[in-house]
Amino acid sequence: MKILIVEDESDLRVTIINFLEVEGYQCEQSETLDQASEKLDLHSYDCLLLDIGLPDGNGLDLIKKIKTQHPNTGIIIISARNSFDDKITGLDLGADDYVSKPFNLTELNSRIKSVFRRLKFGGKQELIIGKLRILPEYRQVFAEDEVVLLTKKEFDLFIFFISNPKRVLTKESIAEHLWGDFADNADSFDFVYSQIKNLRRKLFEKTGIDYFQNVYGTGYSFNANEE
Repeated sequence: MKILIVEDESDLRVTIINFLEVEGYQCEQSETLDQASEKLDLHSYDCLLLDIGLPDGNGLDLIKKIKTQHPNTGIIIISARNSFDDKITGLDLGADDYVSKPFNLTELNSRIKSVFRRLKFGGKQELIIGKLRILPEYRQVFAEDEVVLLTKKEFDLFIFFISNPKRVLTKESIAEHLWGDFADNADSFDFVYSQIKNLRRKLFEKTGIDYFQNVYGTGYSFNANEE
């Protein structure tokens, strides 16, 4: 899962990033509204952790833009303001949850998972796709109760595809989703092909089903049906 942390307190921002990266998330960061707005113009995210009190304005002002440009992006407001009015305003604008500083990082992680599950998978904790059973929160995949061993990147790639069934995903979008800003420095997208090849092989070995389709000159799509 790819997360943008919009927080001007550097110590808190680093603490959140360090914790979430250990939990398996890909994190990017912004210190101001302008920085966050620029990133949202260029990239998409599964979830935003959005502070209200930022140096160049109120974080609430960004929510409408996020929900317009990226309606499937989850938003969790984080703020030192323990104000009922701020909470209601943020939720009315489209935020999915609200936590007040100081907060427990484990609780924050649970809230992120809950938002992601609700937005991407209709609140389901377990997904069944053909012969595959997926537990997103535990980053586990089973084929008829046999574990499918995936690397972190392979699992993130798998979740990206099943969150976009039958949609053609370009190599550029896959690279950006998995590697974020670092993808901009890549000379080629051979590493994307390698990740898809390995994921495709592992799923096929366990199920005998090729879930992926090459779309010539564009990218790849994922077919959830057993065909």
